[in-house]
Order: sequence, then C-alpha cells, then structure tokens
Amino acid sequence: MAGSIRRQAAPTAPADVAPLARRCRPRSGRLRAHVAPFALALAWAPAVAPLGCGSDPPPSPSVATLPRGDYSLRVTDGTIVLLAGVEERLTLPREALELGLVAEVSDSASYDPYWLEYGGTASAPAPEPPAELTWERPTACRVEPGTAGSVEVACDYPHATARISLRAEADGRFSLTLTPIERTEAGALHVVYVRAGLRAGLREGYYGLGEWPDSVEHRGKLRPMQIELDGELESQNNEAHVPVPLLIGTSGWGVFVESKRVGLFDVARKRPDGVDVTYAVSNVKGAAEPWKMHLFAAKEAIDVTKLYYDVTGYPRVPAPWGFGPVMWRNESRDQAEVESDIAKLRELDLPATGLWIDRPYATAVNTFDFDPARYTDAARMMRAANDAGLRVALWHTPYVEAKAGPLRQEVESKGYFVPTSGIPLNSWSVPIDFTNPAAVAFWQTNLRRYTGLGIEGFKLDFAEDVVPGLRDRRLVWGFADGRDDRTMHHDYTLLYHRTYQELLPQEEGSFLICRAGRYGDQRNVSVIWPGDMDASFTKHRERFVPRGGDGTEVTGVGGLPATVIEGIGLGPSGFPFFGSDTGGYRHGPPDKELYIRWFEQTALSSVMQVGDSSSQTPWEFLPSNGRDQATLDLYRVYARLHLRLFPYLYTHARATAQHGRPVMRPLGLAYPRLGAHPNFDYLLGDALLVAPVVERGQTERAVLFPEGEWADVWDGSVRTGTGAPQAVSAPLERAPLFLRSGGVVPMLRPTIDTLSPVADPARTDSLATTKGSLWIRAFPGRSPSRFDVFGGGVITLTPEDDGFVASAEGWSASPNVFELYGVASASRVEQGGAPLPKLEPAALEAASAGFAWAGRVLVIKAPPGSVRVFK
Repeated sequence: MAGSIRRQAAPTAPADVAPLARRCRPRSGRLRAHVAPFALALAWAPAVAPLGCGSDPPPSPSVATLPRGDYSLRVTDGTIVLLAGVEERLTLPREALELGLVAEVSDSASYDPYWLEYGGTASAPAPEPPAELTWERPTACRVEPGTAGSVEVACDYPHATARISLRAEADGRFSLTLTPIERTEAGALHVVYVRAGLRAGLREGYYGLGEWPDSVEHRGKLRPMQIELDGELESQNNEAHVPVPLLIGTSGWGVFVESKRVGLFDVARKRPDGVDVTYAVSNVKGAAEPWKMHLFAAKEAIDVTKLYYDVTGYPRVPAPWGFGPVMWRNESRDQAEVESDIAKLRELDLPATGLWIDRPYATAVNTFDFDPARYTDAARMMRAANDAGLRVALWHTPYVEAKAGPLRQEVESKGYFVPTSGIPLNSWSVPIDFTNPAAVAFWQTNLRRYTGLGIEGFKLDFAEDVVPGLRDRRLVWGFADGRDDRTMHHDYTLLYHRTYQELLPQEEGSFLICRAGRYGDQRNVSVIWPGDMDASFTKHRERFVPRGGDGTEVTGVGGLPATVIEGIGLGPSGFPFFGSDTGGYRHGPPDKELYIRWFEQTALSSVMQVGDSSSQTPWEFLPSNGRDQATLDLYRVYARLHLRLFPYLYTHARATAQHGRPVMRPLGLAYPRLGAHPNFDYLLGDALLVAPVVERGQTERAVLFPEGEWADVWDGSVRTGTGAPQAVSAPLERAPLFLRSGGVVPMLRPTIDTLSPVADPARTDSLATTKGSLWIRAFPGRSPSRFDVFGGGVITLTPEDDGFVASAEGWSASPNVFELYGVASASRVEQGGAPLPKLEPAALEAASAGFAWAGRVLVIKAPPGSVRVFK
C-alpha cells in the first residue's frame, strides 16, 4: 500500500501448558546450556512465578521495591519489573538474565554477538560460536541490603555468580549494573557475554537504536551496535554508521546500554513479546567487565529520549545558518568556481545560508591550506561568501597522506598516528591518534589556520577505520593511552569530532556535519548525514541496475526511501538534526523526477543540504540530469520554504534541551494509539505532518492521519483522522504537507534569502538586516494554542463563542501576517475594536492592514497585537 504503513497484529500467545522439558531446554541447538533447576517464568504472564523443573523445589520469595517519583522497580526472586504506578511497563525475568561462558578467553576473538544470531549467506556463512560456549541462567537470586535509593541482588549461576546493583537515579530513570564474578578454581569458566531478555507487550512498537535504512520501527529486526561486514551490499558493510543502544517502547519505556563493547539487540524476532540484548564483557586482562543498562519510563513514549539525554548529554544545536539551505559540490575545481557559485546563488535569487567546500581544495589530504595553484586568494573568497550572507565549512578527515610531504614526516616522526593499527579503511594513511594529547594539540593548531580565516564548520568524513572485528576475529588496534579496538570502535568517533568541536563557536552553536556517530556524540555533532546513498528511488537491499553504469545489477544501500527512514529514526535515538545529500550520492546524478522529490523532502526536514556526487548545481541543465527552468523554479520555492521555516525549526531545535523531543518525529512513536508504524510519514515539530513521495511516478499516496483535524497546507482542505489511511493527491510539484488543528507555525517573509549579514541589503534580503514581518500559518482549534518563538515573539490562538482571537507580539514592529486554516467563515475582523478592511489578496500585499480570502485560507495583516475574528 502506498505510504508503506505497517500494522502489527497481535501474535498468538504460546500455550501455557508447554511441557516443562521444553521450557527448560537450551535456547539454541548450536550451544550447550546450563539451565536453572526450575522452569522459566511465563513471559506473557502479568506476574512471574517460578515453576519447578523436575523435583527441585522453588526458592523462597525474595522481594524489594525501589521507588522514585511516579515510577519504581520491583524485584521478586531476581525478576525485575519496571512500573508506572501499578502498571507494568517492562519485565526482566530472572531466568532471562544469562551469562555466556567459555573455558578460555581468546585474545584474538572479537566476541561479537551478532555472529551468534546472524546466519550469514551461502557465500559468506557465519562463523561457529566460540569453542565450548555455554549459556547459563541463574539458579537462585537473593535481595541483599543496599544503601538508600538502591537494591542489591546476588545471583548464583552453575559456574559463576553475579552482583546486580539497581539504582534510582531520578524520576523515571533507573540503572542496573551487573558484575560477573568468576570462580577461581582450576578449570573454571570465564564470562564473555551478558544477555538480558526483556519482556514487553505483544503489540509493542520499538523505536530508537540509531540510524537504520530499512525500517523506522524495529520489530523482527537484528540490530548490531557496530559496523558489520556485509558482502551483499554495494557498500560491503551494514551501514551502521550511527548505532545507538537506546531502545524505546511505545508503551512509554526505554532501555539504554551504557557499554562501548560489541553488542546486539534482537528485537521481537525470536519471541513476539521480547527483546534480547547481548553484549560482550570479555577481558583477557582479568575478570569480565561490569555491564550497565539504564531503564527509563515516561508518561509518553516520545519523552523517553529526554531521560537518555539526562544520562549522556543534550544535543548540540547547529548554528542558525545551518537551518537554511547549505550548498556544496562533490569536487570543487578551484576558487573561480566557488566564487561563481556564490554569485550565481544571488543572481538567480536562490535562498542559501551556507556552503561547504569539498575536496580537493588543499595541496594534499590534509595539509591545512588552500592549494595556491587553484586557490590564489582564499581570504578574498571568504569575503565574497560572507558578503553574500553565506557561512563556510570545509570537508575534512583525520588522515595525512604521503603527498603532504613535510607535514606527513612530522606526524610520523612525532608518533601522532595510531601506534598499532588494524586495516585502515581509507586510501591516505593510518588515522591520527586523538588519545595522544600532543597529537590533538598539533591537529588543533593546524586547524586554526582555517578557523582563523573564517571557516565556521566542517564536514567530517570517514574515521570509521577502527572496526571491532572481521566477523569473529579481532582487528587489533592499540592507542597511546592504552585503549584498544574493543572500546575505541566507539570512542574514536567521539574523540575525532570533539577535536574539531572545541575550536568552533560555542554560544550560538556550531556546524559539524558528520557521517558517523556513537552514543554521547550528540554533544559534539551538529548534523548527521547518511553517507553515500544511492541516487535512486530504491529501498535498502533492493536490487537494481544503476543509471549510466555498465548494466550490472547491484544490491543497493538505498536511495530516497532509505534516507527518509534514517532521518526519522535518528531523532528519538539522540541525533535530532539530519540532512541527506539532496539527490543521493552513488550512481548520480539524480534524474529530474528524483531530484524534485528529494529536494521536496529535504526542504521539509531539519537540515537541507544540497549537493550530490555529480557536482551539478540546481541551475545546471544537462542531459545527464534532465533539469530545466521549471525544475529550478520549483527548487527555489522549496528552498525558500525551508528557510522561511527557520523560526519554527530553530525554536523546536532549541527546545530539545527542555523536553528532548526531536524535530522530526516518527508518527507511530508520537501517536502510539494509531497501532501502525509508517516508514515515510513524520511530524516536523508539533504542528506539521509531512508525507513525502518516495516512489517513482506516484501522484497519489496513502496517509494515516492521527486523531483530530489536519489542513492541507497547499489548498486549505481539511481532513479528519479516522484511524484508516486516506488517499491524498501528490502531483510532482507538491509534497503532501498538513497542519494540525491547534498548530502554529511562525515563518519568515516570502522574500528572505539568508540569515547572516550581507554587504548589499538591497540585493540580498537578510534576517540580519531586518527582522521584518512574521508570517504565521495556524489552524485555530477548540483549545487555546501558544507558540513562544526563540529569540522573541509570542503567538497565541484563543477560541471564543463567536470566533477566536489571534495574537502575535514581540517579534518586531512590522505588521504580522496570519494565514489561518480551517476557518469556515469570518463576518468581520477587528483590531483594538476597529474593523479591518476586507480586501482582495493582491491589494492586501500592499496594504498596512486588512484581511482577505486566499481560497480556503483566511489571511490577516495587522500591526503586532491581537486581532479578533468573528464567525
């Protein structure tokens, strides 16, 4: 069905009279397991009660409760339940907290749990599990005295014990730390894995877990928390550039695994009501490492991410100019081309707030200069950009290639490269060792050559060389501070990004657009872009023959549909700012239809970055891209729409520090009662529903509207959410976009070009020159509405018996323009008790005050203050 709406039917519950032998047998035929001498608790039952296996009697009850505010943890015989009041949100049965043990820990093994579950392919079968791997479940657990705000649980396993420390961290936020304790006698087994089998509802929807290109919701998916080899995909990896071990359930709970080791989430794939979380804890230097998991609960599922931010840090908001269209070419030929692009943007009246210069611009990678043969006066180029109201960023990487000459020699002689390296996944060099303070100081000193010139951001590419292993084998890396690949596959990304972030403006935000990210990296990264996606309408893993190729079919990483999914999924995962390459990357350029559908979608996302692998700008009409003047004119409409949305988008971006809700929100997470999980529909902030077209030739698509009324932004028609998908028109020039009843969307004026100061205000319309009028698209509802614009301005809608009052104050002294949807009639409009004149739309543009009907939309222009609309 159009729109790819997937509903989840309730699976059939297993028979509750299953033989005890089946309940107690090992989980896998491939692995040997020691099983507790009592049966597994029924996972689907509301309370967990031990059942006997054989003739062993059940243990004595052991109960404790750990309350915090409206939520609590209840521990019964080792079974842990997360409660909201008396409602059970999530259960961790005692027997589902397993340890994986081996006779001897191998220093060459990665202990990547992905390969225990992933079956591999015929050409690349999965490796065998570690030799003599044994899974054990607790035989008994005891609650022991703890300090205030904590509960201690001791669990016995056949060949080990474990201490579980439960802490109440804040209202709705708890932590669980499991410390394995191995036996010391000869022949003792060693713990290499911890597995937690979580139980939730049969109809639960699962969100989070980072950037994935195949599905916004994860039921039935196997999600490794690291990059994995995948020989079927054209990228040769699983595209896990931003794995985040935060899983959110639609009933209002979350789990976050605070581990830098290799891990895996098996999401309702083996059982319909549960998630298995498996992590490596092996340590050849000593006992197994402690393993920590956070348990979250919130009234609404969309609010769980705030609790994650409370633990890991709040996201860095991009600089304001990052919220306008940002241009780039895949290859920048020289300074003349960059300056020509700057001039062309303003000559063609194309809104833009920034650009970045991609390679090659330096003498070599990375020489921290501009090649004098092609960039004769970089300072002049920077002035030209800034005069046009554009801020500038540069592509960069953590490498120094051999052609860098003396700089490369200095890096080598001073030991700034990683001392022990695995297989570098780039063609330039081993990465810089950012655990070495001297290397960081050296790198930042050189970066200041760019920031001193006026560079205000970076596009940080690559830096994913430190992978945790090749299937089940380690790729050994060693760093200056003693860390190795076991944790640096996580940490290297953060250290790389932090090195740049520290040099950028901090007060208003900075601009780092990065391919990769890990949990906690949201403190450094401004924007995620998904890397090299296909210039196509294809979905992830769809086989297709690329345009302009040799006719060879490939298994694609995914095109426009995949990037929409990635952006929606990243928001609740802790990275709320996302911008894909407009038009894709691999197999570019995009053709005309694809390009239009792509810029329609990126204009209605948090970040609109415009460029693709072909280095063809919107104004270049070539046979290879099929673009024409109509394409450019439509691009201008959507680029300006994105920039006009700045007050709305930036206000929502800054509000993440208060409520944690992302700018782009999955519909199924924001409205769990829908019971459906659309892949391509999302909320943009509180008020807008975006339903992009992601299929070739589609001019109508199905949209699932949440409850309430929704106005079509393009024609003013109103729809009511019924719980069933509705067909909406989607001609090529229109991206389906709807405004919620009660919604308020503040916008900039229709002529806006940029946000930064400009040298020629008469030519380039900038917000820095004048704030001007605030345009407000709103849908008066049955209840009062309010929108506080970041930086000044309060907008309210107040219903009354005979109409409503619309108010906007505090933005500027210029008249406000209300575009009001869902208004059936207006007999008169008053301000301060005086009637406003009714005009034709063209006349209203020139007037200082009045009202007009533009189709179904009531347009009111008036000085700051309140206007009253009578039915």
